[in-house]
Amino acid sequence: MAKKKIYVICPFPEGVAAGQRLKYEQYFEDWKKNNYDVKVSPFMDLNMWSIIYLKGHFLEKFVGTVFGHFRRLRDLFLIPHYDIVYVFMWVTPLGTTFFERLVCALSKKIVYDVEDNATSTMNNELNRIAGLLKNPRKIIHLVKNADHVITSSPFLNNYCYKLNKKKKSTYVSSSVNTRNFYPTNLYNNKKKVTIGWTGTFSSKIYIDLLRDVFIRLSKRCAFKLLIIGNFEYSLPGIDLEVIQWNSENEIKDLQKIDIGVYPLIKDQWALGKSGLKAIQYMSFAIPTVATNVGTTSKIITHLKNGYLVNNNNDDEWLDALYKLINNQSLRKRLGIEARRTIIDNYSTDVIGKKYLSILDKL
Repeated sequence: MAKKKIYVICPFPEGVAAGQRLKYEQYFEDWKKNNYDVKVSPFMDLNMWSIIYLKGHFLEKFVGTVFGHFRRLRDLFLIPHYDIVYVFMWVTPLGTTFFERLVCALSKKIVYDVEDNATSTMNNELNRIAGLLKNPRKIIHLVKNADHVITSSPFLNNYCYKLNKKKKSTYVSSSVNTRNFYPTNLYNNKKKVTIGWTGTFSSKIYIDLLRDVFIRLSKRCAFKLLIIGNFEYSLPGIDLEVIQWNSENEIKDLQKIDIGVYPLIKDQWALGKSGLKAIQYMSFAIPTVATNVGTTSKIITHLKNGYLVNNNNDDEWLDALYKLINNQSLRKRLGIEARRTIIDNYSTDVIGKKYLSILDKL
């Protein structure tokens, strides 16, 4: 039987962005084993990725954007030769729906994968001018016209199902390979307990929500704060370590965390988020404290496999972190149950079948 060909159109280079790596990218080999050929076309190259979240570099960002659009022009000649075009987030980041309309028109079959609540108004744009140029109609057009939509949360899936002309929309969770993401936690207090958070510059506003909590907590007990990201961070008076994320050390760095935190703002944007940070922490059997909103509350059951905090109540955050730091058996119980939750519901072995089912039915 002839292999089916998939052309993946995505924002970022392969292997660097968590929203791509821990969603569809980790299934490429599985797709290939199941009679699919896969070709990837990112809008950004690695040079642009390396500076996209940094201040300044305006000329490099402009040049990178121009080259990205040239790649998309090339794509228009290639996609008619593929059986399935798989679009993640958008075809181009700025401007009109011109490219999205052409890709939909030229594709034999199109799968649209939308992460987070991308149809809502973003409140954390890195560049206000770029924010004004971004066009939500791009996403709406792709949702309406895709042969199948893949969403990152039940809330977002409900919206996309109603909008899609073919009524084909499936919630497919972010996932991790639990054979690679494995725990090393000893759950003891022989050293300072490490509270950890991982994210990019675009999500820095969320860890900022806990600045006062960490300061108050430091007056009650000793702990270390570990931030894994692509930016610098400071918090005077706190034992803080900042690690620049890289793919080679990702697992080793996450294994240093004893308690994971996942603060969110309770708004429309959070309702569309996939709960990826919680899934990452929990795969390492790390007890996680998270805002009780959206998909996260479906992943975490309060005091069974983690802690849920109501709408960033500082006193609740303080109480949860203090108890976990001082109670080794509680950390162990929640951590072990967290790991079991991920293996049963959010591992690549489970989620991979959902992707193949969608592709095989097209």
